[in-house]
Amino acid sequence: MAQKTSLSRLKLTDFRNYAEATLVLDGRHVVLAGENGAGKTNLLEAVSFFSPGRGLRRAVLTDVARVGAAGSFTIFADVDGMEGEVSIGTGIEPADGENVTRKLRINGTPAKSTEELSDHLSVLWLTPAMDGLFTGPAADRRRFLDRLVLSLDHAHGRRASDFERAMRSRNRLLSEGRFDPAWLSAVEAQMASLGIAMAAARQEMLGLLRTLSASSGETPFPTPVLALEGFMDHAPERPAAELEDEYLEMLRNSRGRDAAAGRTLEGPHRSDLIVRHREKDMEAERCSTGEQKALLIGLVLAHARLTADMTGHTPILLLDEIAAHLDEGRRAALFDLVHGLGGQSFMTGTDKSMFSALADRAQFFTVAHGSVTS
Repeated sequence: MAQKTSLSRLKLTDFRNYAEATLVLDGRHVVLAGENGAGKTNLLEAVSFFSPGRGLRRAVLTDVARVGAAGSFTIFADVDGMEGEVSIGTGIEPADGENVTRKLRINGTPAKSTEELSDHLSVLWLTPAMDGLFTGPAADRRRFLDRLVLSLDHAHGRRASDFERAMRSRNRLLSEGRFDPAWLSAVEAQMASLGIAMAAARQEMLGLLRTLSASSGETPFPTPVLALEGFMDHAPERPAAELEDEYLEMLRNSRGRDAAAGRTLEGPHRSDLIVRHREKDMEAERCSTGEQKALLIGLVLAHARLTADMTGHTPILLLDEIAAHLDEGRRAALFDLVHGLGGQSFMTGTDKSMFSALADRAQFFTVAHGSVTS
């Protein structure tokens, strides 16, 4: 059974609408109840900063600092993590220029990068902003899938950023008409290596989720059937070296077309995550709004189970307004599934009575006007 990771204390300073707030936690699930605009999601966002990246809102760091403050914010947590008890602090200092970077300290020692957070805990989330995932642009689904991959393959984010950087270099060379074979070949070789590695990591994640779904019992949420389309769709069973050669040849042959288009037209940046409702045998984008929400919940819970199974540690779950569109029976079933994962989750809602089925399995807090009370 996976070992539990949890937060025992969370402290914010000058973060969003909080001048200062401290939550003392006992390892149970956390329910944050309050009116819209009170700051519930801001607390979830604060926890999401204990993972690599820009948090669940993908916010510009300077926008996160409280209005009227000095342009800085800090978030501290005491964590019972994958490597034992640890204190983590992150935030930004007053900006001297435009290049603001997030600082991270682990047990008081500066970390080289936020990727070190993955050594201590995994944070997964589901927010109302994700409700349009299946009907929105493919870029949103790629970003969603890449976050799933990143929870198990910590190098995936670096590969993706390196690929983007190499692709921008190629696009610039082509736009300037600089078809220098040596320059382009070097950049394209880097793109081929990184691009195929990205595609393989995504396919591996989908394969793991398919295996997990096949072995899972009945749940009140539909089973998502997952596939990738748009780049090397025939790739999974072939050697990586062969696929790299094929993509490299593709890039060489498309230089003229890509120069005319002003962008690279083939690559992992063109992939799309295709989701179907297995029980109804229907594309997710054609399902009702309620069915899409249920599919998304099922997918996030399956990924949380997979993360626990693969890492041996439960992830922290952030579930924003999770109970809003579920009937009482499905809410209770959801809480049982979340609790069954064995970890700690943070949930928000306007009415704490919607979480009554959790009973003493959760701590309840009231959020109002930038303050939190138990």
